[in-house]
Amino acid sequence: MRHFPIFLDTAGQRVIVAGGGEAALAKLRLLLKTEARLSVYAESPAPEIRTWAESGKLRLVERALAHGDALCAALVYAAAEDAAEDARIAAIGRAEGALVNIIDNLEDSAFITPAIVDRDPITVAIGTEGAAPVLARAIKADLEARLSPVLGALARAGKAFRGLAEALPMGRARRDFWAEYYDAAGPRAHEAGGEAALRPALDVLLGQHLARKPAPGRVDLVGAGPGDPELLTLRARRLLDTADVVIHDRLVSPEILELARREARLIAVGKEGFGPSTSQQDINALMVREARAGAQVVRLKSGDPGVFGRLDDEAEALDAAGLDWGVVPGITAASAATASIRQSLTKRGRNGSVRLLTGHDMKGFAEQDWRGLAAPGAVAAIYMGKRAARFVQGRLLMHGAAPDTPVTVVENASRADQRVIAARLSGLPQTLEGVTGPAVLLLGLAPRAAEQTLEDLQEALS
Repeated sequence: MRHFPIFLDTAGQRVIVAGGGEAALAKLRLLLKTEARLSVYAESPAPEIRTWAESGKLRLVERALAHGDALCAALVYAAAEDAAEDARIAAIGRAEGALVNIIDNLEDSAFITPAIVDRDPITVAIGTEGAAPVLARAIKADLEARLSPVLGALARAGKAFRGLAEALPMGRARRDFWAEYYDAAGPRAHEAGGEAALRPALDVLLGQHLARKPAPGRVDLVGAGPGDPELLTLRARRLLDTADVVIHDRLVSPEILELARREARLIAVGKEGFGPSTSQQDINALMVREARAGAQVVRLKSGDPGVFGRLDDEAEALDAAGLDWGVVPGITAASAATASIRQSLTKRGRNGSVRLLTGHDMKGFAEQDWRGLAAPGAVAAIYMGKRAARFVQGRLLMHGAAPDTPVTVVENASRADQRVIAARLSGLPQTLEGVTGPAVLLLGLAPRAAEQTLEDLQEALS
């Protein structure tokens, strides 16, 4: 992020626009909505600028900007629409301590003005760092259509009521009050009686919330999926948006953690096979402690919490503590990995069942039904199998698996850095030597494109 978004307090500040043409007019139409003291320097100002000056909306000086004119100015817009003149204006502004924006010159500007959706005092700013102005305008148009025109009235009434709302305990109690006001009570009141009806509605709503008992804490065991935020369930998104505390695994992607409410506390409890780990007992104790304190807790697990996610351990701890909890399933890595190679975990005539296996458990490398897995047509997704690859290979070959059985390795399934490696059982350990990210081994499956190529070759040779 090159341009850090902030909102500048313009009340009483000097803001200068140097130029009198179309570029200056476009900026002035926006700046006239602020509380800034506007000054325009232009030798030939447009008629609209003269009209604004005559009505007292801005100060017009009919000459070019000169040294001394930008003293004590907060912002200077160079809008002469001439490169040399704009550079001269910018030099004056910088020398006299102002932030300078040169219209349509991103590289030489100290700040940029975003596309704005105005629901005063609600303001939505959209910036693309100059990369895609057309996209910014499209987003603005979409938001203009989505955001109710009464948002400004709701926010003005809410702002005036904030002091009284402090009678509610800080934290969730206040957030619930304001959420109900903006989502339901406020819009209903405005529809019935306009802006004048908002204050009485706030009084009634505050009384209702003051009479409520504090909401008990709760834990939701949520599947974050394989890593792509677009594969999250809607319920998972909603819970992340309302959580007070998010306790997350190491494999949960940063893009998904970005979806958590900004005020939420994010607590990492990473586990790594054969590496540093937070003990399950500590994780259980952390969930119980936070929920008993009244927090809405999201225990965020990579993939699906019910697939090698220690769900039962955590559920038993929550039950023992007498806490309310729930489970939100996620897309497990096996499903994402199989989708990435355009295959199905089951196929009529090939396999009527599929196995989800772990390469190692708490006792070491995990034993399985190797004879069943070695049978022709068997399909399995092996989690945490990188370190166990030689063990798995040996057991399968020992029980009759064909050396050329396909094994597809999908590293970082569904993520931007996903990698698919088509292999055979005979060379599996060597294939995994360069794999550093989380990987699923798909036993008995080859990528669809590779499988089709092999079938075409066999048909040609027959």
